[in-house]
Amino acid sequence: MRYDPLYEPITVEQFLAIDFPSDRKYELVDGMIRMMTGGTPAHARVATKILVFLGQHLRGSGCRPYNSDVGVRVTDTDVRYPDVSVYCNHPATPERERDRIFTDPVVIFEVLSPSTTRNDEGEKLGQYRHLPTLDTIVFVDPDNETCRVIQRLGPTSWRDDLFAQPHDVALPAAGVTIPHTEIFARD
Repeated sequence: MRYDPLYEPITVEQFLAIDFPSDRKYELVDGMIRMMTGGTPAHARVATKILVFLGQHLRGSGCRPYNSDVGVRVTDTDVRYPDVSVYCNHPATPERERDRIFTDPVVIFEVLSPSTTRNDEGEKLGQYRHLPTLDTIVFVDPDNETCRVIQRLGPTSWRDDLFAQPHDVALPAAGVTIPHTEIFARD
């Protein structure tokens, strides 16, 4: 990100204290507030299909999916809002449900669009890989109906697979597999 000497970077705590308009969404990147772009109907359809499938199949498992209203604190100056994130061993207590960001996802889904792909698979991927609890990162391309699955193998090693053909997405940390047909269903 380009540094502006007139802008003083802010912390996650300062970012969370700002009362943003409800019709816009913002991320914090390197201490700078960045407005997020809106999604397309295809983006919304795919993100919703993933969220609904996970919500149904994770019930009672100790894992819970969230949509992009819940942020992920990736550093002291960065908050990201994945399209879908999964957290395990997160009791849904009233105190916890008031939190707007969490720090310990086990799975993150980013639904790609032409305007976000470069950032999602570049800067965000680099940040996500540093989250110690994160087991699986999935980039979903609704236009080409492909998935890129990045799976943690060890503390600093990852397996990176781009599935150009229909392929179900296994999420070992959550104990579930999402069928390709569910992710890209058009009904």
